[in-house]
Amino acid sequence: MKIICIGRNYVDHAKELNNPVPSQPLVFMKPSSALLVNDKPLYYPEFTEDLHYEVEVVLKIGKNGRHVQPEFASKYYTQVALGIDFTARDVQARCKAKGHPWEIAKGFDNSAVLSPFVDISEVNREAIEFRLDKNGETVQRGNTKDMIFSFQDIIVYVSKFFKLHQGDMIYTGTPAGVGPVKIGDKLEGFMSLKTEEKPMFSCEIR
Repeated sequence: MKIICIGRNYVDHAKELNNPVPSQPLVFMKPSSALLVNDKPLYYPEFTEDLHYEVEVVLKIGKNGRHVQPEFASKYYTQVALGIDFTARDVQARCKAKGHPWEIAKGFDNSAVLSPFVDISEVNREAIEFRLDKNGETVQRGNTKDMIFSFQDIIVYVSKFFKLHQGDMIYTGTPAGVGPVKIGDKLEGFMSLKTEEKPMFSCEIR
């Protein structure tokens, strides 16, 4: 099982971090030990002083595929979830300044919050609305129609480099509004289904 992540996939998020808007998907990965499920708390890592949340829609790959063609890409996922890509922003900045990879800032243990999955038929496939609340106030709000690279674009691109396996997950990028957390904060994610807005996960920082 792979956790594939896409960076800078919303224009406003790229701009808020003073990053260039990418011309092709920016891909990185997290190990399976990064998963944090069942509303378990995140214990603030000792190696960072600037831990940020990034809420994202997550795809679950439903079948194996390599070099997936655009006309077939939508058949490779049937479920979506909501997650958080936690980022040690200070660690990432130090790595980037030295030209080093920054997996240690993104792939550390429990850095990938993941909600239960829902069937793709339960959401508006082309425009999934979602949001993140911190301590009861909305801090991020997004819609997948605003992604630079669509779900299909991502699958086509990623499958050129990595064979997709059933059960792989793709974190598809975060909208603007990322920010820091501190011990005691509570993060809650919500996704709009066709019939209602559904609470997807809750994560307390300890």
